[in-house]
Amino acid sequence: MGLLKPLGGEVSVTMAAPPEKVWALVSDVTRIGEFSPETFEAAWTHGATGPAAGARFKGHVKRNGVGPTYWTPCTVTKAVEPGADGSGVFEFAVGLDKNPINTWGYRLEADGAGTRVTEYFRLTPAWYIRGYWLALGRLRARTNERGMRTTLERMKKVVES
Repeated sequence: MGLLKPLGGEVSVTMAAPPEKVWALVSDVTRIGEFSPETFEAAWTHGATGPAAGARFKGHVKRNGVGPTYWTPCTVTKAVEPGADGSGVFEFAVGLDKNPINTWGYRLEADGAGTRVTEYFRLTPAWYIRGYWLALGRLRARTNERGMRTTLERMKKVVES
């Protein structure tokens, strides 16, 4: 039964900034290099210029912060700006259109005078990814969770300044 649970993890941080300000930062993929310990740059591709469902971009990743280094194609799957209730989401699939490896995203929720931001990842539940998760999942999940916390804490410093 454990294999049927989502393959992934998440980290939440509350930021003393309005949801609209946080949204502008998390959905601007061109700024990820300022925050992420693994993805050191990203650029919109295929004519995309900003966050919208179906928009494409590529991320330049240095795995575990040391290598290997590679470009990965990404497609925005959800781009919902914060509404009157302060909730929003920015999510993208990593990999080729018909065969994504995983999905990353940011959920925003108004939280008092600030915004609770949850960064998450979910691996695609294909058999070969389930095998990887069984063998290395706990280790990779810890690495991803440390990276997400670093990313969110760095973003927090920017939106709170």
